[in-house]
Amino acid sequence: MDSGRLFYFCLMDSILLFDDPAIRGSLLPFTFTRPVSDIRVGILKISEKWGQLTGASISFLTQDYLQKKFPRKAGKALAINGAWLPDNLSLGVLKSLSSKQALYFGKTLIATYIGETEKNLSAVKDKEIVQMDSEPTLLLKTWNIFQLNGAEIRKDFDLITKGRKSAKITDPHTKVYSPENIFIEEGSVIRAAVLNADGGPIYIGKNTEIQEGSLIRGPFALCESSTLNMGTKIKGDTTVGPFSKVGGEVSNSVIFGYSNKGHEGFLGNSVIGEWCNMGADTNTSNLKNNYSPVKLWDYTVGNYANTGLQFCGLMLGDHSKCGINTMFNTGTVVGVGSNIFGSGFPRKFIPSFAWGGEEGFSTFLFPKFLETSKAVVARRGLELNVEEQEILRTIFEMSKNYRIWETSS
Repeated sequence: MDSGRLFYFCLMDSILLFDDPAIRGSLLPFTFTRPVSDIRVGILKISEKWGQLTGASISFLTQDYLQKKFPRKAGKALAINGAWLPDNLSLGVLKSLSSKQALYFGKTLIATYIGETEKNLSAVKDKEIVQMDSEPTLLLKTWNIFQLNGAEIRKDFDLITKGRKSAKITDPHTKVYSPENIFIEEGSVIRAAVLNADGGPIYIGKNTEIQEGSLIRGPFALCESSTLNMGTKIKGDTTVGPFSKVGGEVSNSVIFGYSNKGHEGFLGNSVIGEWCNMGADTNTSNLKNNYSPVKLWDYTVGNYANTGLQFCGLMLGDHSKCGINTMFNTGTVVGVGSNIFGSGFPRKFIPSFAWGGEEGFSTFLFPKFLETSKAVVARRGLELNVEEQEILRTIFEMSKNYRIWETSS
């Protein structure tokens, strides 16, 4: 254990990552199904970054309906804003924080201690406020996930690979550029591919497969047990989370895990949740024809917000699917458990548990959705347990007002 981790472990062996109410809503639809700190950006989830950096036990303070799946560990803890993307400097910032102080950046609570009997962070109002000298890296908007992904891959790559030796690429038909920036975990299979790490590191997780003809530019992360199908084209700043299959062309996007985009089609400047499936020739537009800034649905205001970005594609919530030849317009947001199909461009905000496309939507009734989701999860040898079913049932009920066809019928 290095000196930074040793100090931190002695300081506090338990970290409680809390959802900031002022931030969580801006990260929907992804925070419908997870705490903020369970979001993957870079190679690791935010919670995994804190665990790797500190060696501490990680638990969560989140929404009531999520708390059972993401439990809080009993006892005193250092409560840290779950949107904070840590680095080695983070340890130094926390070094001098006492139990009677609360660390802020502006009006945003960054860290404070929480007692064993405290159910929430209400006691923070009685503590001395300490302001951070420099701005922390916070995940504030959904599009920050792909915006920050390249930098986070670089940080996570150094964190994961420090002092370790990469497995070798034995395939004679695979071409590698800047091999010092490539790390291969054991069990990976690479055949007749091009790995170009001139522009940033490439991390290949254990038991992964890169099939023939794949072209990869870093920064890039292929996480555990995922596959790049034949002829896949990966541009930089992209993460494919664990147990996923990807094909076609992908640029500056994050796929959280357990999702498939296995066929031809373009995915750019996008974020894809877990248990999603994108049919063959699905394409996302990430640039408007007039080059104007992209507007994206903002759950906190119930309307579209200007991202200020020229490039912004698709935000696809967990358990959502789309059929073959689906076209998503620039800056489309899809909630949890939706099923999109048909010709033409569907609307740019598709609420959770919607069924349809450009010609209109109806409700994906929960029993039917559950039947599909159980089948999808079972294909991976897993089970959609009662706890997860109740989370999804809660989201179905809380998202009802967004399904305007229900209120108008």
